[in-house]
Amino acid sequence: MKAAAVNLRVRYAETDQMGVAYHSNYLVWFEVGRTNFCRSCGFTYAELEEQGIYLPVVEVHCRYRRPLRYDQEFRVLTHIRELRKRFISFGYVIETDDGDTPVAEGETRHVVTDREGRTTVLPSEYRDRMLNHM
Repeated sequence: MKAAAVNLRVRYAETDQMGVAYHSNYLVWFEVGRTNFCRSCGFTYAELEEQGIYLPVVEVHCRYRRPLRYDQEFRVLTHIRELRKRFISFGYVIETDDGDTPVAEGETRHVVTDREGRTTVLPSEYRDRMLNHM
């Protein structure tokens, strides 16, 4: 499976009093990875939304293995775990910049909806681009 990678650095505002990255930021970093994955497939989230296609998160899972600390560089690797006409599951690995043991692993599940929040089908153009990236 192909993964799209994006490099980031823990900002001060993302840490607690001990200088450790606060747990909810990992979900934000998953989103950064997800939007980067779409770009690597040749489209943006904004383009999907212009077409009236939305991918709301309906489930999220994150397993924390090691802490990230203020100013530490890390990488978010994002891949497709499952892709159906009305459903997408992205997998994530967050690792230190040196590629050591994963810091965190996770998954987000999304349904494909229209502007009104009704379930719809992901247009084949986008599905095919994602499949080609797998």
